Amino acid sequence: MLSRTASSLYWLGRYCERADFIARLVEATVRLDVLSPRSAGLAAWNTALTVTETTEAYATGGRELRRRDVGRFLTVDSSHPGSLVRCLDMARNNARAVRTALTREAWTGINRAWLVFESRPAADTPTEVLNLVEAVKNETRGFEGAVHRMLRNQTTWFIRLGQAVERADNTARLLDVKYHILLPAGERVGGVVDRDQWTTLLQTVSAVTAYRWLYSDGLEPANVIDLLIARSELPRSLAASVEETVDVLGMLARRTGQHGEADRMARLRASRVAKTRSGEVIASGLHQYLQAFIHENALLHSAIGRQFKFS
Repeated sequence: MLSRTASSLYWLGRYCERADFIARLVEATVRLDVLSPRSAGLAAWNTALTVTETTEAYATGGRELRRRDVGRFLTVDSSHPGSLVRCLDMARNNARAVRTALTREAWTGINRAWLVFESRPAADTPTEVLNLVEAVKNETRGFEGAVHRMLRNQTTWFIRLGQAVERADNTARLLDVKYHILLPAGERVGGVVDRDQWTTLLQTVSAVTAYRWLYSDGLEPANVIDLLIARSELPRSLAASVEETVDVLGMLARRTGQHGEADRMARLRASRVAKTRSGEVIASGLHQYLQAFIHENALLHSAIGRQFKFS
């Protein structure tokens, strides 16, 4: 496979996963701000900007922090790379570059997600935002399902590799921001707002039911942290993401013979995460652990590019 093709498939996976995550994050933010018994208010929207690393881009336009403006900025604003519309545009561009490598269903899935924005949908009210992100989630799920039904070869493996690397980054950022930033000043740890936020975090990663199955002592932040870091049963946990990265790199190595720095980094990271105990992480500093993980994930991304000679 040409390195240019491999790069497009990898980035197709990353951008689709990122779009799905942003849609889930925006939905969670609307629910925290509008639907919770005690609204998290503008703090929730500021946190959404922090998670997506778009705070500086938002401030550059001279905008004030307003619900409507942040909602539009993260969904339909094409002026920056952290919006839904830009992620799906980049995903579609990469899919179009490798159109012959995709099945009709996979191409249709990503194209339909992109077409959600062709009619210039409104995103001015909470209802409009929720309808928009639900449409995006439906279409990205359709694309992911189509990929899982494709032939198991380099095409699907590079897409899955991009998804796994992106998913690990998203989960780490989401957990880090919740643990250190989200709770508004004056609100009590363990109070109504705090519990709503932890529940909404679980909703963002589709883990509410999984949490109830795995933990019997009610909603506890330490258990949520354990679930999102160490429980590989949860597809969006750090443990699951790093395991999938190792597995996919292994399949690519056996098929292509390209084995090197990225494989070694991925295996070492997986070994460390497998030995991780969430209680020890919390005691020694969760923020530091997550920041180190995010940095290592970025280094692995660069190593993947070098190993497969992405252009």
